[in-house]
Amino acid sequence: MKRIITATVQNRGGVLNRITGMLHKRQFNIESISVGASETEGVSKMTFVIDVSDNQSLEQLTKQLNKQIDVLKVSDITDKAIVARELALIKVTGSGQLRSEIQGIIAPFRASIIDVSKESLTIQVTGKPDKVEALITLLKPYGIKELTKTGVTSFLRGQQPKQVTELNSYSI
Repeated sequence: MKRIITATVQNRGGVLNRITGMLHKRQFNIESISVGASETEGVSKMTFVIDVSDNQSLEQLTKQLNKQIDVLKVSDITDKAIVARELALIKVTGSGQLRSEIQGIIAPFRASIIDVSKESLTIQVTGKPDKVEALITLLKPYGIKELTKTGVTSFLRGQQPKQVTELNSYSI
């Protein structure tokens, strides 16, 4: 099962290497990693999409991440209300008539053409991972020359729904 794990870490050299090395040693499959500066100076946020086989492995993963020296906080946000986005740059073969067809395909995805050459178009799309994948699938018949994606970056929404722990009974 795929899990979205966030880690708040000290922004120091070698942190990413130590964390990915630990995940590699324990044979976790990292599907994507996104790392960037946070709102606090000297602190970065990492978002991992990791393939975890069961709940015991997930618990082991979070414990091992928390043991890392520069890790401040680890959260599994998969089942919570989150905002998640991915960026993809897609270079597609296209000239003349094909360009207008491609523009028609990318419009509903709110994607944009960011570079044009004689024989290709470069398209930028951001959104939920399934939206990005859907556009890639639609563009494949036109001939994708090059593709790169950032991986998922995410955090919790502003207000999390409270979990109901007991049922309320009402009498009329």
